[in-house]
Amino acid sequence: MYSWKSPPPKPILTPCIGVCELDAAGLCKGCHRTLDEIARWSSLGEAERLRIMDHVLPQRTGESAA
Repeated sequence: MYSWKSPPPKPILTPCIGVCELDAAGLCKGCHRTLDEIARWSSLGEAERLRIMDHVLPQRTGESAA
């Protein structure tokens, strides 16, 4: 919890789009994360979350990182 004297906590960046169903390969059909990645997401540092979103997930979908 925070007080009016401190800034509100920064929201956690996530690729979740609300389509939460695992495919046969064990990847979420919405965000393409593994169940382990989803479970650990809130405990990862921002740099690691960005690395996964910018480099790992695009490789799983065949998209190139911007």
